[in-house]
Amino acid sequence: MFSLDGYGPQIFAGAVTTVELSVLSLLGSFLLGLLGASAKLSKSRTLFAIATVYTTLIRAVPDLVLMLLIFYSLQIWLNDATDYFNLDGFNLDPFTAGVITLGFIYGAYFTETFRGAFMAVPKGQMEAARAFGMEPLYAFRRILFPQMMRYALPGLANNWQVILKSTALVSLIGLTDVVKASQNAGEGTFRTFFFTSIAGLIYLFLSSISKLVQYYLTRKFSVGVRQVVF
Repeated sequence: MFSLDGYGPQIFAGAVTTVELSVLSLLGSFLLGLLGASAKLSKSRTLFAIATVYTTLIRAVPDLVLMLLIFYSLQIWLNDATDYFNLDGFNLDPFTAGVITLGFIYGAYFTETFRGAFMAVPKGQMEAARAFGMEPLYAFRRILFPQMMRYALPGLANNWQVILKSTALVSLIGLTDVVKASQNAGEGTFRTFFFTSIAGLIYLFLSSISKLVQYYLTRKFSVGVRQVVF
């Protein structure tokens, strides 16, 4: 008989935490990716070098190692800062640490995704915008960004799926996400396989919803683009 043995609310709360962690990490990665791509495409050698070192190091080190390094490093830096300024101690909670860590890690992947997408937009588009007297920020928002997103969406969707699954790593630093909640339920009922399968189905459901969102965004940013008919 299908029963969650009273662990349903905990698993549901863990699933909500997973979604919140994923969305906030996505936002952080998105913003950091835009900054990183801008730095790699800028004429400043210093910005280019910083962005290159950042993306190279992050993509070369396993996510689990980075998760532990950043989590403990952040806490140490916070402790040093509070001691230096004679402030009260501050303990970084696992959720905040998870958002910062995942955002920082996948910002490197978003950087390369956005860099390629920016380069795919014809340069004549921005030249035409300048010829019409558009302000740089307005031209970016109305011309460059929508076209860039059309090229970036496949990579963004792939990175989102990876972020969604990588939230499971945050359970190692004490966050009760859907994986940790399912693990606790399995240990409490000796039905580890069953509750692990429940966690897998929840991730499958979230991934399926993500596919629908990706389809909507693809249609939104492809307005006015002629589709090839075979």
